[in-house]
Amino acid sequence: MNPITEQPVLKVSHLTVRYGSGCPCCGTSLEKNRCRKCGTVWAANDVSLEVYPGEILGIVGESGSGKSTLMKSLYFDLEPTEGTAYLRDYQDGAKDIWQASAAEKRRIRNCLMGMVYQNPLLGLRMEYSAAANIAEKIIAAGSRDAGAMTERAQDLLSAVEILTSRMAEAPKNFSGGMQQRVQISKALANNPSLLLLDEVTTGLDISVQAKVLDLIRKIKARYGISILLVSHDLAVIRMLADRTVVMLDGKIVESGLTDQVLEDPQHAYTQQLVHSML
Repeated sequence: MNPITEQPVLKVSHLTVRYGSGCPCCGTSLEKNRCRKCGTVWAANDVSLEVYPGEILGIVGESGSGKSTLMKSLYFDLEPTEGTAYLRDYQDGAKDIWQASAAEKRRIRNCLMGMVYQNPLLGLRMEYSAAANIAEKIIAAGSRDAGAMTERAQDLLSAVEILTSRMAEAPKNFSGGMQQRVQISKALANNPSLLLLDEVTTGLDISVQAKVLDLIRKIKARYGISILLVSHDLAVIRMLADRTVVMLDGKIVESGLTDQVLEDPQHAYTQQLVHSML
């Protein structure tokens, strides 16, 4: 990977998500991410980043730091106040995805990106079978070939180490770790160029976490997909991320190669995070 010459898969510039009307003092009177004067909350505050082909970019920070706000903005679950985002595979990276039409946003969401939520209830239909969940994503992209959908579901469920004999079972019957694996297979259904992973191991037992993390490594190796990985757990970031961005109070406070950020943290908050991990 050569970030200097390669076009990024994703480029986000100056993302801001604000709850409240704002005031002239907002830029200078924030207490954490809330304005002392008018009470406006800056959930994301001038966030810029890039994800390159085949890269895992880690986003780390405490609860309320803006990590999930970034992910929800990218997947159109909420509308940004300001900023631009470009996908290499949408209009050759020349058009802001947040300015796309509703139909274009559905295509981007269904074909160009895949999302795995912390809570599987947000990403899966628990009453549908595992195979039907995958088929739903494929149908949303315009396919109607039942045979091809069945074959694709078999391939993806095998890739996430779920027995094809269980593909007719509903995720409600699966463990938390298996539900996350079904979510990952659904997210990969249409060969997206970017996979968004939002706290995918939170709440899982340590042994299950390890299996999910190992699966993510295998998925990256097999499909060559770029991944934006959000976690509050530095151990997860250390294990998976090529580069890391540290967020605090809606802002990026540090970024760089993961080894550099974790071994020689520059910002006081990053130093605190690394110290708490030791």
